[in-house]
Amino acid sequence: MKRGVYILPNALTLCGMFFGFYAIIASLKGNYVHAGWAIMIANIFDGLDGWTARITNSTSRFGIELDSLSDLVAFGVAPAVMVFSWALAPFGRIGWAAAFLYVSCGALRLARYNVQMVSTEAKHFTGMPIPAAATILATYVIFYHTMWSDPPGKSVFVLVLTVVLAVFMISTLRFHGAKELNLKTRKPFIFLVLLIILLSVIVMHPPITLFALAILYVVVGIVENTYLLYARKRTVTKDNQI
Repeated sequence: MKRGVYILPNALTLCGMFFGFYAIIASLKGNYVHAGWAIMIANIFDGLDGWTARITNSTSRFGIELDSLSDLVAFGVAPAVMVFSWALAPFGRIGWAAAFLYVSCGALRLARYNVQMVSTEAKHFTGMPIPAAATILATYVIFYHTMWSDPPGKSVFVLVLTVVLAVFMISTLRFHGAKELNLKTRKPFIFLVLLIILLSVIVMHPPITLFALAILYVVVGIVENTYLLYARKRTVTKDNQI
């Protein structure tokens, strides 16, 4: 600490924390769509700070710890307050217990990531990343208010979704992220075409497209882990037969 800290990546991290804090304030005021978009913006800053730290060679232990604290605020507390105020409050104790489960599992997920980031987390994520879980909740809130004007009220779907996402975060399931994309190497031309198509689709109707992509991320993760489980059992069966 006496040698100082890197300003740019840590400033971007604090920007993400700011939008997470804004999402909490917006949720308490009933501006749930604003809260959802604030969480999405925090997600952008969460990607920028790590990317900036890597390309400027300014990665530090201080930045890693600050990033985890920012993630807990923006992707743990903020989504939990948002969904509780929006759809879980009518459930009473069950509602706030589900919201707290989401926050606590998010904290455990971040702590485990900090420990494993130099080993198993180097290739893929063990458990759903907390930004991905927050994105699913945020995009669903935005999508819902795009399709319907009435509030969801006592939503069993939101309750189940919150609990499932909490369990996914602390699970040992394999999930992928943008960190696996090596942008320094050459890619086939089709990748650039697909990126342009994806951006065009998102621009046409962001609320629907972003929610659809978030759900697709979960479905792909479930399908991949189901296949891995099946392949593992098949290997064990063959070994036992031998």
